[in-house]
Amino acid sequence: MVFARSILPGVIPMLYTRSKNVAAFAIAFLLTFACPRSFAEQIVSVEAAGLHAVNAYTLSGGTHLHRHYPATDRSGNVHAVIEIPTGTNAKWEVDKDTGELIWEFKNGSPRVVSYLAYPGNYGMIPGTLLSKEEGGDGDPLDILVLGPAVSRGSVLKTRVIGVLRMLDDGEQDDKLIAVPVAGSPLSSVSDLQALDQNFPGITKILEIWFSNYKGPGEIESLGYDSKEEAEAILADSVASFERSEDIRN
Repeated sequence: MVFARSILPGVIPMLYTRSKNVAAFAIAFLLTFACPRSFAEQIVSVEAAGLHAVNAYTLSGGTHLHRHYPATDRSGNVHAVIEIPTGTNAKWEVDKDTGELIWEFKNGSPRVVSYLAYPGNYGMIPGTLLSKEEGGDGDPLDILVLGPAVSRGSVLKTRVIGVLRMLDDGEQDDKLIAVPVAGSPLSSVSDLQALDQNFPGITKILEIWFSNYKGPGEIESLGYDSKEEAEAILADSVASFERSEDIRN
């Protein structure tokens, strides 16, 4: 609840100026972020990756976070490596070459997003690639796991419920939207329609956030697409990763 108490005083006035439906936004925000600590402890994870600090800007655990885990498990759950926990702004990412978690630098300084904190656990899906040759950004597929914050470097089992289609500087930069398979009030959500019906306002919050966090006009939202389309994007990104690994080897 600490995160909710600290950020809501700033969030509610902003939402009021942008939307007449402030009640729905506020309720959705609370449901997404203000979960008791026990919920975060119950979220199903593969492991917390056992990371240690190499220095102030690098976390390593001897496991290659991009190549070690498959994109999905045998039950079809999607693995998500969390780079940026819910409610934080420091821009960490998995280094594709070393498999370590590194704090991204911009203009000689560690990058901190100058906007409201991330509205979910943000990370990447291991064993995936949006290749530049196919219109992507050359990085693993992004994923946002809705719910309370988990530790940076956690590898979560998730259910993908849809995708927010985006262009960043003209390159495909889709964000798969997911929920933990257990341990969260959102775990029962099966698709975006169910999310909107049971937790109204969340999809609006996410689209506003991702369309604006880099500044006006930097990112173009193409809107949401279905769970089935998200799964197709995931399958394509797995195939791209496997082709890149064949070339590398």
